[in-house]
Amino acid sequence: MFTFPDIDPVAISIGPLQVRWYGLMYLGGFLLGWLGARSRARRPDSPVAPAQVDDLVFYVAIGVIAGGRLGYMLFYNFGALIDNPLAIFRIWEGGMSFHGGLLGVLIAMGVFARHVRQPYFAVTDFIAPWVAPGLGLGRVGNFINGELWGAEAQAGAFWAVVVDGVPRHPTQLYEAALEGLVLFSILWGFSLRTRPIMAVSGLFLF
Repeated sequence: MFTFPDIDPVAISIGPLQVRWYGLMYLGGFLLGWLGARSRARRPDSPVAPAQVDDLVFYVAIGVIAGGRLGYMLFYNFGALIDNPLAIFRIWEGGMSFHGGLLGVLIAMGVFARHVRQPYFAVTDFIAPWVAPGLGLGRVGNFINGELWGAEAQAGAFWAVVVDGVPRHPTQLYEAALEGLVLFSILWGFSLRTRPIMAVSGLFLF
């Protein structure tokens, strides 16, 4: 076991500007998704042309940030939203909802699919494998922030993390491995061959 270190959630400070570790995880997820989508777009069966990848990632980023922030404020910090509606724009203060971000991405994909005149589920099949690395990095961000700990660990769980004197399961790292590495490997391997429309998206949701 090891004691969870007191990690400053702010990675970089330049005057009044603060860059948080969680924000860097999001940035890393977008970067990996962009690189993966560019590679996938070169295949002849791709519904997204290489020249459209930048637009696709932009739509995804807007969906994740807008949906994630709105979901967080509505479900977890509604009082602050009522007191000051402009607080929703203070993304540098942290606070994102996974389910809100997912819904935001689904809506953004609909707008993008209509823009490029492709079937909706063809676009979601295209992007699904590259969502997984972002999910994994997001969980790493949760670990750095010291949030979303698991249940108390039993004696002998040498991998447990001591938080406030209590050994707990680092479920954020479990999920980072499962949602990031394992899920990506499954989706990427499955999508190497041409599949029926919605097959990759369905596997992602399953």
